Amino acid sequence: MTQIEKALTLINTFATGDTETAASLLNENYIQHNLAYGTGRDAFVGSVAYLASAPVKTTVNNIRAYEDGDKVFLHTVYNFAGMGEQVAFDIFRFDEDGKIAEHWDNLAAKAEVNPSGRTQIDNYAEVKDLDKTEENRQLVKSFLHDVMQGKAPEKTPDYFDGDTYLQHNTGIADGLSSLGAALAALAKQNIAMNYDTVHQVLAQGNYVLAVSEGTFGGVPTSYYDLWRVENGKITEHWDVMETIADKETWQNQNGKF
Repeated sequence: MTQIEKALTLINTFATGDTETAASLLNENYIQHNLAYGTGRDAFVGSVAYLASAPVKTTVNNIRAYEDGDKVFLHTVYNFAGMGEQVAFDIFRFDEDGKIAEHWDNLAAKAEVNPSGRTQIDNYAEVKDLDKTEENRQLVKSFLHDVMQGKAPEKTPDYFDGDTYLQHNTGIADGLSSLGAALAALAKQNIAMNYDTVHQVLAQGNYVLAVSEGTFGGVPTSYYDLWRVENGKITEHWDVMETIADKETWQNQNGKF
């Protein structure tokens, strides 16, 4: 199996309850960054077994899957044991033996359509521009520095093709102007969205996923942002924001990032 096939097979064990397959895909010392779960292969396999025993079947619907070196990043809708649909980004790192060795994720409840009628997951398109992967990664890194971290906000228009910007954030409409209006509205409410540290920027072709740490309204927050790039401009955005749990509740000590 390819790395993407392995990652998809692993997450589907939540629905199938196949603990043997899950164990076969994982490094024994699997590192877990989802703070609600224990670390190690046995902890993952135990969660698969637990879900298999639940009265309501877990569902897994993968929307997108990408690969960057030894990492695979996925965009998926889960419904764990009937607890409600959640939109997630997952990142899996593979070791030199092809086993899944580490995992990061962000999850949020599936919401209604946003002001432009878009959902958190719609508008699927194939990966293209593989020869521009590094160029697109650098574009997003610069955008994060200049715009999201506020180092050079005057450069914001340079990253977009006018007001052409498709938005899947649950509360913001399409267009660069709508993004600016939403941020201004937050500022009026004294709600700051801060991107303090960028931990990972993964890319395949015209899709780039950034993992950032910061605060939203003063609350520690993890930001996962997926951008589609077209002709050197940011043209589409999906995201999942998650509040970082208080440390005393963590089930592992690997940290969120």
